[in-house]
Amino acid sequence: MASHRRPKQPSRVRVSLFTGAAATAVALSAQVGAHAAPAQPNKDEVKAQVDKLTEEQEQAAEKYNGAKERADQLRKQADQLQDQVARSQAQMTELAAGLSAVAADEYRSGGADPSMQLMLSTDPDTYLAQASSLAQAANTQADTLRSLQDQQRRLDQQKQEATSVLAELDSSTQALNDAKNDVQKKLQEAQKLLSTLSAADRAAILRGTDDTASRSASRVDPSTLPPASGYAAAAVKTALDQQGSPYKWGATGPGTFDCSGLMVFSYAKAGVSLPRTSQEQATVGTNVGTDWHNAQPGDLVIYHSDRRHVGMYIGNGLVVHAPQTGDVVKTMKVDALPISTIRRV
Repeated sequence: MASHRRPKQPSRVRVSLFTGAAATAVALSAQVGAHAAPAQPNKDEVKAQVDKLTEEQEQAAEKYNGAKERADQLRKQADQLQDQVARSQAQMTELAAGLSAVAADEYRSGGADPSMQLMLSTDPDTYLAQASSLAQAANTQADTLRSLQDQQRRLDQQKQEATSVLAELDSSTQALNDAKNDVQKKLQEAQKLLSTLSAADRAAILRGTDDTASRSASRVDPSTLPPASGYAAAAVKTALDQQGSPYKWGATGPGTFDCSGLMVFSYAKAGVSLPRTSQEQATVGTNVGTDWHNAQPGDLVIYHSDRRHVGMYIGNGLVVHAPQTGDVVKTMKVDALPISTIRRV
């Protein structure tokens, strides 16, 4: 009869080795999983991120527009002040030369007081005539000296103003460059996200053809719109003529526009000067409120709580605007975005 032996139990050393190997395998598996390439975002995720970047880009673009407008104003002011300083300096030089000539004449006459020289004259008629001339010369000399002092004060003030304006210009230029870099950064981030999608999905997001947030509408025939009045009529016509023109941040036309730049360009053709940014445009003219039913063709419709976007009401519940990078000037429903204020220019 065969005997039955119990199987030999593994030693503690072998158990430890097996356990360690299993733990190592689990750890390696987890490590490989941790280093696996992240899943690519889908179209909806990309759109949500691009929309957020677009909002931030709009904010940065309007900040850039404001900084550029201020820098242009300061640069013009600095040029004017420097011209004034140059003219004042030339006048100072001329006045100083006149006083120097008088001093030289006195030196050549031996330094004697002119009135004493006249008193020693033996000719009374000559004395009286020259005394009168001396008094006039003295008055002229005193007036010249006072003019020289006044001119020096003006020159000092102009130099101080020019220095202050140039310092502010440096600060404004830095803000301009910062805003420009911010815009470019947002655009690059958005482009990187879009590059992960197919050409069709990318075009759909850029053109906004997939939902109501697209801000899009078909091209509008002006003959179907209610007529505008006064200079607003010229502004509306100009804005509608730009349909199809590409959006370009910082641009005021012709040919390319950002949202506030389109308003500036259109009203300029009507002979009306508008401030450069949508935030500033939100303060011009008369406040119409936020109910678009009260709007008239030519009114500026300002969007979002930070007033970063603007369009022009054209009637029939529509505005014409320059939407965003990758898009073109076109129309949209006036209430497609949250209205902050409506302004009648």
